[in-house]
Amino acid sequence: MTRARAFRAPAVPRFPAAPLAALTFLVLLLVCAAAAPAADAAPTPPREGILLVAFGTSVPEAEASFTAMDAAFRAAWPHSPVVWAYTSQIIRKKLAREGRPVGGIAAGLARLAKDGVQVVRVQSLHIMAGEEFAALARAVLIDIQKHPGRFRAVYLGRPLLESRADAQAVAGSVLRALDGRRSPGDALVLMGHGQEHGRADLVLEGTRAAFQSADPLAFIATVEGARGFEELLAELRARKVRRVWLQPLMLVAGDHARNDLAGEEEDSWASRLRAAGFTVETNLTGLGQVPGIAARFVEHARASRDDLTAEPRKE
Repeated sequence: MTRARAFRAPAVPRFPAAPLAALTFLVLLLVCAAAAPAADAAPTPPREGILLVAFGTSVPEAEASFTAMDAAFRAAWPHSPVVWAYTSQIIRKKLAREGRPVGGIAAGLARLAKDGVQVVRVQSLHIMAGEEFAALARAVLIDIQKHPGRFRAVYLGRPLLESRADAQAVAGSVLRALDGRRSPGDALVLMGHGQEHGRADLVLEGTRAAFQSADPLAFIATVEGARGFEELLAELRARKVRRVWLQPLMLVAGDHARNDLAGEEEDSWASRLRAAGFTVETNLTGLGQVPGIAARFVEHARASRDDLTAEPRKE
């Protein structure tokens, strides 16, 4: 009778101590390498946000310009929040009563901070750097002082008309938008706002020169400032113009455009020109609606290196 063999478990292989320690070290090294970020990985860029600042409007028909501006900035910064601020307290209160609230500069910056924005691009939607733009810059600086360290950087974008290139680009955009509507010999009269004490007069004169270089029958005058209606009237008569197109040199076709420029009252520019014997056509289109203008504002926002949080350089 065959005797059963006792079962023996297979022997556990024994590794030399030194190779086992090396293997353990290699495993730990691989785990640490997988957990640690790559040394050459690009750092996450700070979250950007846009604050668009305008005087504001309560005229519903004029809001088309703001709609176009908003769309242009959202397309340029598709992953960044775009917030609006109106500098006119009167307009903000009126819109709030109508259930269409728009905040001021401080409220806009607070909203961007709450959304986790670290770098803010404040873009002025003013046409020229007059009193309104100066007030905007002061308001942003005051808010930064009240909330130090809230943002890494706050860049201030310049108004529409700053350089010769700006004036030439705006002139080209405005004139192209009227192609096919003006007849030969028709004048184009643009109404700017201007400043009572003459601030921005020189920028206005440079812009006027750019328009007249592109089209000798393109004229600019202002509600306030040095170049007013009487000087405009003399120019039109000297050029023996018969028909005049009126258009605002303002971001929106708001109260000034609809009343001071094209209104039915006898003191509007349209009424005074008709009384002087001119045929008058009105084009109530704000600059914000003119193709190419929003792109110019976007360029100014992108190009700004004016960080209002930075310490002034010592000479």
